[in-house]
Amino acid sequence: MRKFSPLLSMLLALSAPIAFAQEAAAPAAKTPYVAPPWTYKTKQLNKAQIDALLAKPGKVVVLDVRRPDELISKGSFPAFLNIQIKDLENNLDYIPKNRLIITVSNRAHRAGAAGDLLTTKGFKVAGAAGTLDYEDQGGIVAHITPPPPAPSK
Repeated sequence: MRKFSPLLSMLLALSAPIAFAQEAAAPAAKTPYVAPPWTYKTKQLNKAQIDALLAKPGKVVVLDVRRPDELISKGSFPAFLNIQIKDLENNLDYIPKNRLIITVSNRAHRAGAAGDLLTTKGFKVAGAAGTLDYEDQGGIVAHITPPPPAPSK
C-alpha cells in the first residue's frame, strides 16, 4: 500500500472544497418560459390560428396594445393599429367594428385583457396573440427600426 506524505495529504484535503466550489459556481441552465394560467374569456391564439387570420387582411385588424419601446424591441405583425392598453377605452372610435380583431402583446396577457374589454363593447374579437409566443412556435414577426434622432438646432 502506498503512503502519502503529510503535506500531500493536506493538499489533497484542501483541494476538494475548491473543486466543489468551482462546480457550484457553474452557471445554471436557462429555464424555459412557463406561462401563467390563462384567465381571460378571449381565446389565446396559436401560430396556425394567427396565420390563418392574417391570410385574410381585408377581414382582420391587428390591435397591438403595447408601448412603443416594446414594439421596437419585440417586433409585431406586418400591419397593425397601436393603442396602448391604458388608453384603449378612450380610443374605441378608432377601431373598426366591421372586422375581426386580433389583440397583441408580448405574451398575450394584456392582449387577453384588451380582448375582454373590446368584447364587452361590442367588437368582434378573434383572439389574443403574443409576439414572443408566436416566435416560440416558429413564427416570424416584423422588427421595427426606430427613426434616427431629430437633428439638434
